[in-house]
Amino acid sequence: EGDVICVFSQYGEVVNINLVRDKKTGKSKGFCFLCYEDQRSTILAVDNFNGIKIKGRTIRVDHVANYRPPKESEDWDEVTRALHAKGCGVKTPSHSSADSLSEDEDVPVKKQRGE
Repeated sequence: EGDVICVFSQYGEVVNINLVRDKKTGKSKGFCFLCYEDQRSTILAVDNFNGIKIKGRTIRVDHVANYRPPKESEDWDEVTRALHAKGCGVKTPSHSSADSLSEDEDVPVKKQRGE
């Protein structure tokens, strides 16, 4: 999780990350949902990270319009509870290519297999 935040933080403040794991084994499924503080950072990350190789694996980065956060857990801190209540990201005025995008979209990161 820390590696993902480190890589993606070069385009803005990462405020939440949901590393998807197999419910039975607890192992990573190879993708996550990441939320930036602002929409501009989200757009920059998608534009600059989609299709690049990290540690020998090509990653896919895209916008998510209908992200459903995980169910509330006792392990959540105050920041995670607040993000869950109000949604991810701050409201920013839409402009240019962002017009067709939801202002509260997350960035999923999926590692491609076989590369």
